[in-house]
Amino acid sequence: MPRAAAIIRAGGLVAFPTETVYGLGANAFDAPAVARIFEAKGRPTFDPLIVHIADRANLARLFTDHALADPRIAVLADAFWPGALTIVAAARPEVPGLVRAGLETVGVRLPRHETAVSLIRAAGTPIAAPSANRFGRLSPTTADHVLEQLDGRIDAVLLGEGTEIGVESSVVALDAVGPARLLRHGGIPLEDLVRVLADHGGIVAAAPTARPGVPLQAPGMTESHYAPIVPLQLVTTSFPVDVTECGLLAPDRVALTQLEALATAAGATVLARVALSETLDPVVAAAHLFERLHELEAVLLNGAGRGAKIIAAPYPEGGLGSAIADRLRRAAATPQ
Repeated sequence: MPRAAAIIRAGGLVAFPTETVYGLGANAFDAPAVARIFEAKGRPTFDPLIVHIADRANLARLFTDHALADPRIAVLADAFWPGALTIVAAARPEVPGLVRAGLETVGVRLPRHETAVSLIRAAGTPIAAPSANRFGRLSPTTADHVLEQLDGRIDAVLLGEGTEIGVESSVVALDAVGPARLLRHGGIPLEDLVRVLADHGGIVAAAPTARPGVPLQAPGMTESHYAPIVPLQLVTTSFPVDVTECGLLAPDRVALTQLEALATAAGATVLARVALSETLDPVVAAAHLFERLHELEAVLLNGAGRGAKIIAAPYPEGGLGSAIADRLRRAAATPQ
């Protein structure tokens, strides 16, 4: 940990585990170091970063005094921090423009993963950290996933307890006027946010995909995101006739059996098959989502023809399932 903290202080990049996915961290107040994040990931500069803190007192370095006067920050922090919630509010001018993607706001999260918190404390600075992957690709939930995509591009990878939740944080924007807005489905279900904010102006779900030409207000809002190298296609009742080799992904064992029957009837060769959980358990499914997609990607890249696809059954909306469904929809979208 001392070596990793020294790398952060010296302007380097360190990948580290959180309870959501692995993050790629740099000193949030070191603009050249933050620029290295964008370079390593191939990330467009219009996509803002999330700043991770180890103590709520650090909010005073990131949010304006006016933003900090909003009682909803304390309400949300009391309910969900440390944890998988990012709060977006007006940023102090000291926060580098690259972190904010030129916006007047910044997203902040206090993680609960022991390794992440220890790194932030040892470095002595808030850490800006998107997911530790190439932009638009599958999110990493293990150190091996990080090295597959970023080896040679970053300075260190920290080992630690595994990612528990398996999908990124929920992102909530607190505007000066109006209800809170959910910008990204994630580890905190919308239903829980609705309950906590019911007496504090409520919350609405914003447009899930950014419109062309409009700056992204939060990470993960591009139409195509979280995608494997192998094309992924969502199917419901009919199997694509042009697929001859595939890997199958389904919410549970029952859905996997149904999906495999469709593949067999269509004459497709199934090279691998995975269910996200035995029964329809969104907590288990979220924890394994990216891990299973990485597994299918590896099988198809190593043993299939060029036309192979991952065929996935949609995940039911509601609770944590909404975050899983969101990731699958974006993984299946055609890159722009």
